[in-house]
Amino acid sequence: MADRVYPAAKPNPPPAMANGGGSGGTTASFPAPKSQMYQRPIYRPQAPAKRRRGRSCRCSFCCCFCWALLVVILLALVAAVAGGAFYLLYRPHRPSFTVSSVKLTALNLSSSATAPVLTDSIQLTVTAKNPNKKIVYLYDDFSFSAATAANAVPLGAATAPGFTHEAGNTTVFTATIAANAVSVDPTAAGSDIKKSGTFSVAVDAETRAGVKVGSLKSKKIGIQVHCEGIKVTPPRAAPPRPKAVKGKNGTLLAPAPAPVESDTTATATTATVSTAAHSCKVRVRVKIWKWTF
Repeated sequence: MADRVYPAAKPNPPPAMANGGGSGGTTASFPAPKSQMYQRPIYRPQAPAKRRRGRSCRCSFCCCFCWALLVVILLALVAAVAGGAFYLLYRPHRPSFTVSSVKLTALNLSSSATAPVLTDSIQLTVTAKNPNKKIVYLYDDFSFSAATAANAVPLGAATAPGFTHEAGNTTVFTATIAANAVSVDPTAAGSDIKKSGTFSVAVDAETRAGVKVGSLKSKKIGIQVHCEGIKVTPPRAAPPRPKAVKGKNGTLLAPAPAPVESDTTATATTATVSTAAHSCKVRVRVKIWKWTF
Protein backbone atom coordinates (compact mmCIF):
# COMPACT_ATOMS: atom_id res chain seq x y z
CA MET A 1 0.00 0.00 0.00
CA ALA A 2 1.44 3.25 -1.15
CA ASP A 3 2.03 6.03 1.26
CA ARG A 4 0.14 9.27 0.83
CA VAL A 5 2.03 12.54 0.69
CA TYR A 6 0.34 15.44 2.32
CA PRO A 7 1.36 19.05 1.65
CA ALA A 8 3.32 20.69 4.35
CA ALA A 9 1.00 23.73 4.39
CA LYS A 10 -2.18 24.85 2.83
CA PRO A 11 -1.86 26.75 -0.45
CA ASN A 12 -2.39 30.46 -0.30
CA PRO A 13 -5.93 31.48 -1.26
CA PRO A 14 -6.56 33.75 -4.33
CA PRO A 15 -6.43 37.50 -3.72
CA ALA A 16 -10.16 37.84 -4.20
CA MET A 17 -10.85 35.20 -1.59
CA ALA A 18 -8.33 36.74 0.74
CA ASN A 19 -9.89 40.17 0.47
CA GLY A 20 -13.53 39.17 0.63
CA GLY A 21 -13.44 36.27 2.99
CA GLY A 22 -13.02 38.22 6.15
CA SER A 23 -15.58 40.93 5.35
CA GLY A 24 -18.46 38.61 4.49
CA GLY A 25 -18.69 39.83 0.83
CA THR A 26 -19.24 37.73 -2.26
CA THR A 27 -16.37 35.42 -2.93
CA ALA A 28 -14.96 35.74 -6.45
CA SER A 29 -14.11 32.52 -8.16
CA PHE A 30 -10.68 31.89 -9.57
CA PRO A 31 -10.10 31.57 -12.38
CA ALA A 32 -12.84 34.01 -13.58
CA PRO A 33 -15.70 32.55 -15.58
CA LYS A 34 -16.01 33.17 -19.30
CA SER A 35 -19.00 35.51 -18.82
CA GLN A 36 -16.72 37.88 -16.92
CA MET A 37 -13.63 37.43 -19.09
CA TYR A 38 -15.34 38.29 -22.41
CA GLN A 39 -17.76 40.99 -21.25
CA ARG A 40 -17.83 44.02 -23.57
CA PRO A 41 -17.19 47.49 -22.08
CA ILE A 42 -20.15 49.86 -21.88
CA TYR A 43 -20.16 52.45 -24.76
CA ARG A 44 -20.22 55.96 -23.52
CA PRO A 45 -20.44 58.67 -26.25
CA GLN A 46 -18.06 61.60 -25.86
CA ALA A 47 -18.74 65.26 -26.65
CA PRO A 48 -17.10 66.52 -29.87
CA ALA A 49 -13.85 68.36 -29.41
CA LYS A 50 -14.17 72.14 -29.33
CA ARG A 51 -12.65 74.02 -32.26
CA ARG A 52 -10.12 76.66 -31.61
CA ARG A 53 -11.69 80.09 -31.65
CA GLY A 54 -8.58 81.96 -32.85
CA ARG A 55 -8.38 80.00 -36.08
CA SER A 56 -12.03 80.71 -36.90
CA CYS A 57 -11.54 84.45 -36.33
CA ARG A 58 -8.53 84.51 -38.63
CA CYS A 59 -10.47 82.78 -41.39
CA SER A 60 -13.36 85.25 -41.08
CA PHE A 61 -10.99 88.21 -41.21
CA CYS A 62 -9.27 86.87 -44.34
CA CYS A 63 -12.62 86.35 -46.07
CA CYS A 64 -13.80 89.88 -45.21
CA PHE A 65 -10.51 91.38 -46.38
CA CYS A 66 -10.67 89.53 -49.70
CA TRP A 67 -14.24 90.63 -50.35
CA ALA A 68 -13.45 94.24 -49.45
CA LEU A 69 -10.40 94.22 -51.74
CA LEU A 70 -12.49 92.78 -54.57
CA VAL A 71 -15.13 95.49 -54.12
CA VAL A 72 -12.47 98.23 -54.17
CA ILE A 73 -10.92 96.82 -57.34
CA LEU A 74 -14.31 96.67 -59.04
CA LEU A 75 -15.13 100.26 -58.05
CA ALA A 76 -11.75 101.46 -59.32
CA LEU A 77 -12.32 99.63 -62.60
CA VAL A 78 -15.77 101.16 -63.02
CA ALA A 79 -14.40 104.65 -62.23
CA ALA A 80 -11.58 104.20 -64.75
CA VAL A 81 -14.00 103.12 -67.48
CA ALA A 82 -16.35 106.03 -66.72
CA GLY A 83 -13.47 108.52 -66.69
CA GLY A 84 -12.14 107.24 -69.99
CA ALA A 85 -15.56 107.48 -71.59
CA PHE A 86 -16.04 111.03 -70.27
CA TYR A 87 -12.65 112.09 -71.62
CA LEU A 88 -13.33 110.65 -75.06
CA LEU A 89 -16.72 112.35 -75.27
CA TYR A 90 -15.91 115.84 -73.91
CA ARG A 91 -12.10 116.25 -74.08
CA PRO A 92 -11.94 118.43 -70.90
CA HIS A 93 -9.31 121.18 -70.51
CA ARG A 94 -8.47 123.44 -67.61
CA PRO A 95 -9.50 127.09 -67.81
CA SER A 96 -6.73 129.62 -68.42
CA PHE A 97 -6.20 132.94 -66.63
CA THR A 98 -3.98 135.80 -67.78
CA VAL A 99 -3.17 139.14 -66.14
CA SER A 100 -3.55 141.37 -69.18
CA SER A 101 -2.74 144.67 -67.46
CA VAL A 102 -1.56 145.89 -64.06
CA LYS A 103 -1.20 149.39 -62.67
CA LEU A 104 0.28 150.53 -59.36
CA THR A 105 -1.79 153.63 -58.70
CA ALA A 106 -0.57 154.45 -55.16
CA LEU A 107 2.49 153.60 -53.11
CA ASN A 108 3.53 155.07 -49.77
CA LEU A 109 6.06 153.42 -47.46
CA SER A 110 6.85 155.27 -44.26
CA SER A 111 10.50 155.89 -43.45
CA SER A 112 10.39 154.37 -39.95
CA ALA A 113 13.38 152.13 -39.33
CA THR A 114 11.63 149.87 -36.81
CA ALA A 115 7.94 149.67 -37.79
CA PRO A 116 7.25 150.99 -41.30
CA VAL A 117 3.71 150.97 -42.64
CA LEU A 118 2.67 150.48 -46.25
CA THR A 119 -0.21 151.96 -48.21
CA ASP A 120 -0.67 150.98 -51.83
CA SER A 121 -3.22 150.26 -54.54
CA ILE A 122 -2.86 147.89 -57.52
CA GLN A 123 -5.41 147.64 -60.33
CA LEU A 124 -5.56 144.31 -62.17
CA THR A 125 -7.29 143.27 -65.36
CA VAL A 126 -7.69 139.49 -65.63
CA THR A 127 -8.72 137.57 -68.76
CA ALA A 128 -10.28 134.13 -68.25
CA LYS A 129 -10.74 131.68 -71.14
CA ASN A 130 -12.74 128.48 -71.28
CA PRO A 131 -11.28 126.31 -74.08
CA ASN A 132 -13.91 123.56 -73.76
CA LYS A 133 -16.76 123.15 -76.22
CA LYS A 134 -19.31 121.40 -74.00
CA ILE A 135 -18.19 122.12 -70.43
CA VAL A 136 -19.31 125.16 -68.39
CA TYR A 137 -17.42 126.36 -65.31
CA LEU A 138 -19.22 127.86 -62.31
CA TYR A 139 -17.05 130.16 -60.14
CA ASP A 140 -17.68 131.51 -56.66
CA ASP A 141 -16.27 134.88 -55.61
CA PHE A 142 -12.52 135.36 -56.14
CA SER A 143 -10.20 136.34 -53.28
CA PHE A 144 -7.09 138.16 -54.55
CA SER A 145 -3.85 138.79 -52.68
CA ALA A 146 -0.53 140.26 -53.79
CA ALA A 147 3.00 140.21 -52.39
CA THR A 148 6.49 141.03 -53.52
CA ALA A 149 8.23 138.23 -55.39
CA ALA A 150 11.49 138.26 -53.43
CA ASN A 151 10.50 138.30 -49.74
CA ALA A 152 6.69 138.04 -49.91
CA VAL A 153 5.96 141.45 -48.43
CA PRO A 154 2.13 141.70 -48.38
CA LEU A 155 0.69 144.34 -50.72
CA GLY A 156 -3.01 143.97 -49.91
CA ALA A 157 -6.09 141.94 -50.77
CA ALA A 158 -9.28 142.27 -52.78
CA THR A 159 -12.39 140.36 -53.87
CA ALA A 160 -14.09 139.99 -57.24
CA PRO A 161 -17.56 138.57 -57.93
CA GLY A 162 -17.88 135.07 -59.33
CA PHE A 163 -19.46 134.28 -62.68
CA THR A 164 -20.60 131.49 -64.98
CA HIS A 165 -17.97 130.72 -67.60
CA GLU A 166 -19.75 129.44 -70.67
CA ALA A 167 -18.13 126.99 -73.07
CA GLY A 168 -15.70 128.64 -75.49
CA ASN A 169 -16.17 132.03 -73.82
CA THR A 170 -13.60 134.69 -72.80
CA THR A 171 -14.40 136.82 -69.75
CA VAL A 172 -12.51 139.94 -68.63
CA PHE A 173 -12.88 141.21 -65.06
CA THR A 174 -10.98 143.64 -62.84
CA ALA A 175 -9.89 143.80 -59.21
CA THR A 176 -8.21 146.47 -57.09
CA ILE A 177 -5.77 145.14 -54.52
CA ALA A 178 -5.15 147.67 -51.76
CA ALA A 179 -3.42 147.91 -48.38
CA ASN A 180 -4.02 150.71 -45.88
CA ALA A 181 -1.31 151.36 -43.27
CA VAL A 182 -0.17 147.74 -43.04
CA SER A 183 2.88 147.04 -40.87
CA VAL A 184 5.66 145.34 -42.82
CA ASP A 185 9.12 144.02 -42.10
CA PRO A 186 11.59 146.91 -42.45
CA THR A 187 14.39 144.84 -43.98
CA ALA A 188 12.25 142.99 -46.52
CA ALA A 189 10.24 146.09 -47.47
CA GLY A 190 13.37 148.19 -47.87
CA SER A 191 14.93 145.69 -50.29
CA ASP A 192 11.80 144.75 -52.28
CA ILE A 193 9.74 147.94 -52.59
CA LYS A 194 11.39 150.59 -54.70
CA LYS A 195 10.03 154.07 -55.04
CA SER A 196 11.74 154.44 -58.40
CA GLY A 197 12.14 151.81 -61.07
CA THR A 198 10.24 148.53 -61.23
CA PHE A 199 9.91 145.56 -58.88
CA SER A 200 8.28 142.14 -59.24
CA VAL A 201 5.08 141.04 -57.53
CA ALA A 202 3.13 137.79 -57.35
CA VAL A 203 -0.66 137.63 -57.40
CA ASP A 204 -2.79 134.77 -56.07
CA ALA A 205 -6.52 134.25 -56.53
CA GLU A 206 -8.55 131.58 -54.75
CA THR A 207 -12.09 130.46 -55.47
CA ARG A 208 -14.32 127.41 -55.69
CA ALA A 209 -15.26 126.08 -59.10
CA GLY A 210 -17.75 123.52 -60.33
CA VAL A 211 -18.40 121.87 -63.69
CA LYS A 212 -21.68 121.78 -65.58
CA VAL A 213 -22.24 119.32 -68.42
CA GLY A 214 -25.71 119.58 -69.87
CA SER A 215 -28.07 119.48 -66.90
CA LEU A 216 -25.58 117.79 -64.57
CA LYS A 217 -23.57 119.82 -62.06
CA SER A 218 -20.58 118.63 -60.07
CA LYS A 219 -19.63 119.56 -56.53
CA LYS A 220 -17.44 122.65 -56.32
CA ILE A 221 -13.80 122.25 -55.31
CA GLY A 222 -11.16 124.82 -54.41
CA ILE A 223 -8.76 126.12 -57.04
CA GLN A 224 -5.87 128.58 -56.87
CA VAL A 225 -4.67 130.84 -59.67
CA HIS A 226 -1.01 131.81 -59.22
CA CYS A 227 0.54 134.60 -61.31
CA GLU A 228 4.18 135.59 -60.94
CA GLY A 229 6.77 137.65 -62.77
CA ILE A 230 4.54 140.74 -62.86
CA LYS A 231 6.49 144.00 -63.06
CA VAL A 232 5.00 147.13 -61.52
CA THR A 233 6.27 150.71 -61.61
CA PRO A 234 5.60 153.13 -58.74
CA PRO A 235 3.59 156.23 -59.68
CA ARG A 236 5.54 159.34 -60.51
CA ALA A 237 5.53 162.27 -58.16
CA ALA A 238 3.28 165.18 -59.10
CA PRO A 239 5.13 168.14 -60.63
CA PRO A 240 5.81 171.02 -58.20
CA ARG A 241 3.51 174.00 -58.31
CA PRO A 242 5.05 177.23 -59.72
CA LYS A 243 6.11 179.76 -57.12
CA ALA A 244 4.61 183.20 -56.86
CA VAL A 245 6.75 186.03 -58.22
CA LYS A 246 7.11 189.42 -56.52
CA GLY A 247 6.52 192.58 -58.55
CA LYS A 248 8.52 195.77 -58.53
CA ASN A 249 6.51 197.37 -55.76
CA GLY A 250 6.63 194.19 -53.58
CA THR A 251 3.24 192.80 -54.53
CA LEU A 252 2.89 189.07 -55.22
CA LEU A 253 2.01 188.18 -58.75
CA ALA A 254 -0.18 185.16 -59.44
CA PRO A 255 1.73 182.22 -60.91
CA ALA A 256 1.08 181.17 -64.44
CA PRO A 257 -1.63 178.53 -64.65
CA ALA A 258 -0.44 174.99 -65.27
CA PRO A 259 -1.25 173.61 -68.70
CA VAL A 260 -4.54 171.74 -68.80
CA GLU A 261 -4.03 168.05 -69.58
CA SER A 262 -6.55 165.45 -70.53
CA ASP A 263 -7.48 162.63 -68.16
CA THR A 264 -5.39 160.18 -70.13
CA THR A 265 -2.27 162.32 -69.89
CA ALA A 266 -2.78 162.98 -66.21
CA THR A 267 -3.13 159.28 -65.50
CA ALA A 268 -0.03 158.49 -67.52
CA THR A 269 2.06 160.98 -65.54
CA THR A 270 0.99 159.52 -62.16
CA ALA A 271 0.88 155.77 -62.84
CA THR A 272 2.45 153.52 -65.43
CA VAL A 273 0.32 150.76 -66.91
CA SER A 274 1.97 147.44 -67.72
CA THR A 275 0.14 145.73 -70.58
CA ALA A 276 2.44 142.72 -70.87
CA ALA A 277 0.33 139.53 -70.59
CA HIS A 278 1.34 137.22 -67.75
CA SER A 279 0.02 133.66 -67.87
CA CYS A 280 -1.10 132.13 -64.59
CA LYS A 281 -1.05 128.57 -63.29
CA VAL A 282 -4.26 126.93 -62.15
CA ARG A 283 -3.96 124.50 -59.24
CA VAL A 284 -6.58 122.32 -57.63
CA ARG A 285 -6.71 122.64 -53.85
CA VAL A 286 -8.02 119.65 -51.90
CA LYS A 287 -8.89 120.03 -48.22
CA ILE A 288 -8.72 116.96 -45.97
CA TRP A 289 -9.89 117.76 -42.44
CA LYS A 290 -7.45 120.53 -41.33
CA TRP A 291 -4.94 120.26 -44.15
CA THR A 292 -5.16 121.84 -47.59
CA PHE A 293 -3.12 120.46 -50.46
